[in-house]
Amino acid sequence: MEKNKLNYIETRRMVEDLSDSLTELVIESLLGAGQTVDTEKPYSKLYKALRYFNPDTSQCQRQLEIVYQGFQGVLDTLSHDANFIYLNDPAAQSLEEVLLAYPGFFAIAHYRVANLLHRVGVNILPRMITEYAHSKTGIDIHPAATIGREFCIDHGTGVVIGETTIIGQRVKLYQGVTLGALSVSKSLSATKRHPTIEDDVIIYAGSTILGGETVIGHDSVIGGNVWLIKSVPPFSMVYHESKVIVQQGKFNHKMK
Repeated sequence: MEKNKLNYIETRRMVEDLSDSLTELVIESLLGAGQTVDTEKPYSKLYKALRYFNPDTSQCQRQLEIVYQGFQGVLDTLSHDANFIYLNDPAAQSLEEVLLAYPGFFAIAHYRVANLLHRVGVNILPRMITEYAHSKTGIDIHPAATIGREFCIDHGTGVVIGETTIIGQRVKLYQGVTLGALSVSKSLSATKRHPTIEDDVIIYAGSTILGGETVIGHDSVIGGNVWLIKSVPPFSMVYHESKVIVQQGKFNHKMK
């Protein structure tokens, strides 16, 4: 590593500090305190991070300008996400509570920012930003995933959303859901390896949906602990049937 390069710990701290600054900018803006937010600080930190990973100054300046122009779009989308979470979670007492205390929204906010950086061609940094959110929430969203508006992750711990996943609008996931890939060789890394989830789908806790050709049709409900590696049509209800077996001999003994 070059002398002027940061070491591993310093690099992580730089990205964590940047992530916190960008999160502060998002939350304060959505809380309506946008006029009082110091926008200079997060963009200054972002430029420093871009330069750290890319020595091409002019390219970094272009990327920063595109991110700056695209940030309002990210805020608009996050506003819809937060409202969707509030409207769909009976436990949420206010929109402010969602913004300040919900791990699902925290992870989605980091993903939206990282996805913008990914789309303008920034390498490594987007992945480090979503991994920072992963370390805080247990929710692992790859920055290259495509996720529509009004996205809700309830509780969230253990959720995994892979790189080539496509998620439509108004989709709701519970904790422990995996949208992943079947095992493939490295040579197939450029192919679509993760599922497509169409609009208005609910996927309950612990379900695993795998494969790039797997499509969950719109308005479907996937019950808890379901394992799916093939597509289901729109308006499907898929569930894992629980079996209850009463051991009659033991029952009779206990009842005497």
